[in-house]
Amino acid sequence: MNAPDNNLGFVVAQKARFDAPLRLKSGAELPSFELAYETYGELNAARSNAVLVCHALNASHHVAGRYETEKDNVGWWDNLVGPGKPLDTRRFFVVGSNYLGSCFGSTGPASIHPATGKPWGADFPVVTVEDWVEAQARLAERLGIERFAAVIGGSLGAMQALQWTLSYPERVRHALVIAAAARLSPQNIAFNEVARQAIMTDPDFHGGHYYDKGVVPTRGLRIARMIGHITYLSGEAMAEKFGRLMRRGAPGFDFDIDFEIESYLRYQGDKFSTYFDANTYLRITKALDYFDPAADFGGDLTKALARATAAFLVVSFKSDWRFPPSRSRDIVRALLDNRRIVSYLELDAPGGHDAFLLEDERYHAALRSYFGNIEL
Repeated sequence: MNAPDNNLGFVVAQKARFDAPLRLKSGAELPSFELAYETYGELNAARSNAVLVCHALNASHHVAGRYETEKDNVGWWDNLVGPGKPLDTRRFFVVGSNYLGSCFGSTGPASIHPATGKPWGADFPVVTVEDWVEAQARLAERLGIERFAAVIGGSLGAMQALQWTLSYPERVRHALVIAAAARLSPQNIAFNEVARQAIMTDPDFHGGHYYDKGVVPTRGLRIARMIGHITYLSGEAMAEKFGRLMRRGAPGFDFDIDFEIESYLRYQGDKFSTYFDANTYLRITKALDYFDPAADFGGDLTKALARATAAFLVVSFKSDWRFPPSRSRDIVRALLDNRRIVSYLELDAPGGHDAFLLEDERYHAALRSYFGNIEL
């Protein structure tokens, strides 16, 4: 069977099992765990060309390419990663790793608890960005990677890239931190809490042990996803895509769908509730809330980032009101205060927070140039 014309062709998901316990930041311990991952390209003889791609909230290790049995399942950053693309797999060995607590193959709440033989459910511990980096470091060792040429991510993935430079400064040469913040604003934490409450107050949630009941807190997941989508898009993007268009041509004077934006949000909520795990959503949003490298340094981000030795590319988007450019500039300023090598790009792109996923010519040109200048 011929591979589709998507440059990378068919890709294969893999799993790595680790039997040594992993102590988490919360104090809890995972006796063993698995990480789902994919790789693209070849590791060179010097093992100097590895790039780790860290994903955001609802994505996975499936960064690029297609699966042979799921030809429509295109990797979430396929426009960026592949032969001849900004992150060129002819030159780099790219690793996409799924974080702990996920519902896409890595050990998470739906996984079987080794002590009970049942899904972890609500007993799965709360994980943090620091925990993800620790798990990814073990994966790197398994793959024979002592030092990454670069670690890249957008949004929550960017937080992981930043944390890599702090947890393992000697193992990262470059960090690409895109559409990020060094910590969430109170408004962002508030959005996450409303989404969590929608899930936890769903009658089918059952305190997180809904697997045993054979149900899914679908209503809560739908609302959580709708809230999220409102924050991912800019007002400009919403207006351009949907405007005030009506599905029925005129007001229905009822509570069914009137506007196209309502239809879009309901569709996204319905789709999300069919594949994402509610317990995972709770834990991932908490990981977002807890991330704050400056917390142990009296809130001083400059002191927190003094550990980093990597060179940085920081990218922000003016239309991103969830992680606005001012938050990226905070990171840049703290790095400059430490006399680190930093490049900063602030783009006037209309996509909102989701702009980091889109194929903007200026954005991709900048990434292509940056990766092209990394010496291997």
